Amino acid sequence: MTTQDRLDLINQVGEEIIGGEELKKLLESGQELIAYDGFEPSGQIHIAQGLVRAINVNKMIKAGVKFRMWVADWHAMANNKMGGDLEKIKTVGKYFIEVWRASGMDLSKVEFLWASDMAKNPDYWKLVLQVGKSNALKRFVRTAEMMGREESLEKLTGAHIIYSCMQVADIFMLKANITQLGMDQRKVNMLAREVGPLLGFWKPVVVSHHMLMGLQKSQIPISNIQTNPNDQNLKIQQTIQRKMSKSNPDSAIFMTDTTEDIQRKINKAYCLEGDIKENPILEYCKYIIFESFDRLNITEFVVERPVKWGGNVTLKSFQDLETKFAAKEIHPQDLKIAVVKYLDQLLQPVRKHFEEDAEAKKLLEQVKSFQVTR
Repeated sequence: MTTQDRLDLINQVGEEIIGGEELKKLLESGQELIAYDGFEPSGQIHIAQGLVRAINVNKMIKAGVKFRMWVADWHAMANNKMGGDLEKIKTVGKYFIEVWRASGMDLSKVEFLWASDMAKNPDYWKLVLQVGKSNALKRFVRTAEMMGREESLEKLTGAHIIYSCMQVADIFMLKANITQLGMDQRKVNMLAREVGPLLGFWKPVVVSHHMLMGLQKSQIPISNIQTNPNDQNLKIQQTIQRKMSKSNPDSAIFMTDTTEDIQRKINKAYCLEGDIKENPILEYCKYIIFESFDRLNITEFVVERPVKWGGNVTLKSFQDLETKFAAKEIHPQDLKIAVVKYLDQLLQPVRKHFEEDAEAKKLLEQVKSFQVTR
C-alpha cells in the first residue's frame, strides 16, 4: 500500500485533520504509528460508539496504524458518569469491549489500556501537573466541551479541570503520535499540540472523526454552519448539541436494540423529504450502511417499493442515494424501511453474542441495571 493509499484511508476517517503534512511525513518515516482513542464507560453503547468506531478503527489499522484504546474510567469518575462509582464504570468498560468484539473491530491490532492502571504511576501525575502549569485556568475551561459541559465556571468542578490536564497527559504517556477522537474533542487535542513541544514532547496529529447526529432534529439550524463555514466553535457547538444522547434513548440506536426498537426509533426519526443537509437517516446510510457492504455481504443498497410506486431502487453508492433523495425520487418512509432492514442485520451478531456468551450476557445485565446519571 502506497503512502497516498494510507493517507486516503485516514482521510476517510477524519472529518478534519490537523497536521496533514506531519501525518504524511510520519507515514513516510517508517516509524511505528500509534493512534489513541479514549472513551468514558457510561451506560449502554450506541451505534456511533459501536459500529462507527469499529469502522474507523479498522480503516486506521489498514493504513498501518497501531491502536491504543483508552478506557477512561477515572475520567468517567471525574465526570460523574454512573454516579461516579468506579466499579460500575469498570463493568461498563468491559461491556464496551465485548460490543466491539462482536462488531467486527480488528481486536488483534487494538490494545486496551485502563486509566485506573495508569493512575498508579507517579510519572503520570507529574505530567498532569506539568500540563496544568502550562496555561491559565481559562484555557482549560474552554476545553470542557469535550465532557459535554458548558463553559461556565459555576457548573464546572475542580475534577473537570483535572480531567482536561489528564486527557492531554494521556496522549504523551500512551506515546500516541495521532489522536483519533470525535470533533467534540478538538479543543483539548489542539491544547495537546500546543503543550507538547513546551514539555519536550511532540505535536500529535489530530484526526477528528464525524459525530453521528441524533435521530431527533438538531437544535442549531444547519444554515448557521453554512453561513459561518470557518467558525470552528460553532461547528463544535452544533456537533455537541446534535449528537446522540444516552439520556434520550430514542435519539440513537443502541447496539443490543431489538428489531422492534430499531423500527420504532427509525420510524420516529427526523427525515424531511428532499433534505440532504440535516438528515440523520442519510447519515446512518453514509457512515454505517454504505461502509458495511462487506459485513452485510451485499454489493448494492436496495430500497424496496411496490411496482405501483416505481418498483425497487438499486443504489451502488451513497452519492447516488443522496442525489435521488434530493430529487425526491425516494420517499423517506421507503428509505426508512431499508435502513431498518440493514441496521437489524448489522446488529444481529451483537445481539447473538450477548445472548450466547455467558460473560457478555452477565455484563449486559449488570449495565442495564445501572442508573445512567448523564
